[in-house]
Amino acid sequence: MHFGEPLSDDRFLAVIRHAYDRGIRTFMTADVYGNGAADEMLARALAGVPRESYALVGAVGHDFYNGPREGSKGYPRFTHPQLRAAGDYASYLRMATEKSLARCGVDKFDCLMLHNPDYTGYTSDAVWNAMDKLREAGLTDRLGIAPGPANGFSLDLILSFERFGALLDWAMIILNPLEPWPGSLCLPAAEKHDVKLITRVVDYGGLFHDDVKPGHQFGERDHRTFRPAGWVEAGNKRLEPMREIAARHGLTILQLSCLWNLSHAPVRSVIPTMIQEVGADAKPIEAKIDELAAMPELRLSADEMEELRRIGDNTGCMTLKGGNPEHTGEPLPDRWSLTNDLTLVAQRWHIDPASALVCTHGKAA
Repeated sequence: MHFGEPLSDDRFLAVIRHAYDRGIRTFMTADVYGNGAADEMLARALAGVPRESYALVGAVGHDFYNGPREGSKGYPRFTHPQLRAAGDYASYLRMATEKSLARCGVDKFDCLMLHNPDYTGYTSDAVWNAMDKLREAGLTDRLGIAPGPANGFSLDLILSFERFGALLDWAMIILNPLEPWPGSLCLPAAEKHDVKLITRVVDYGGLFHDDVKPGHQFGERDHRTFRPAGWVEAGNKRLEPMREIAARHGLTILQLSCLWNLSHAPVRSVIPTMIQEVGADAKPIEAKIDELAAMPELRLSADEMEELRRIGDNTGCMTLKGGNPEHTGEPLPDRWSLTNDLTLVAQRWHIDPASALVCTHGKAA
């Protein structure tokens, strides 16, 4: 996504080994990243490292083998009806998983996630029977689901917990103290169905790394330029009252964000995006990894959790992806209207889609 300053191959590999040497022992890749290049780089970085000493999370779901790339939208999901019928899901997932494992230089994943599914991926028995066969075949120990790429999918994720919770070990959501909405909506369902959560974008576009300040210049193709104007300034303003809580525990602001996430019962893993920002004064990416590795084991108090949530409340700040009442017309790969099943999910979990899943930013009260 062209975040920050491009790293040379040598530094990229060294950064991964630096993380391992500092005690970070979970690594995540997705087959579509670089059309397999991320898998290969991870294998090069961890060559010679005992396989049992780290956990490897993989992700499959975008068909870059057969599907044409649609510009910034990327590759189609493997469930696209123009690519294959439901009866062929299993063979595709087996092929994609085996190829990803081969590029990673390993025999199995510790966890394999369904990456950025469309509505079919959240609801299809054929998809999840096929995923289960991968576990039965010994290609992964655990299964998970990774919504994306943007924020939303709350009702869809809860529906998948209800239907396939017996198969799901892990799920991934966007969550951090400056972005508690809408990820928090699915926390109770994850806890009820015993689905552990990985939280990503814990850094909130780099702000919790504390080197993206007002006036920061992003590269022309940096994915963060798609965010609304003024988000850096507004985010930094909300960071200031959070610093008192961080100082109380001797934490960096990144560590505070991670621990806020981990203080939610179902959250068991955090993945901040590691970015080498442009500029001579930018914090080295290695120092950011050191902060993550040095994070102490503590839980924030309920009062601290609520205070951080109040400061960072972002409810209604954006148009969400997945099933929501604002979408009309034909379903898209990443956005669709509320179905009857999703409406019933909302009722069961006391979520009012008309108020909890709509963008109110900029609208008159």
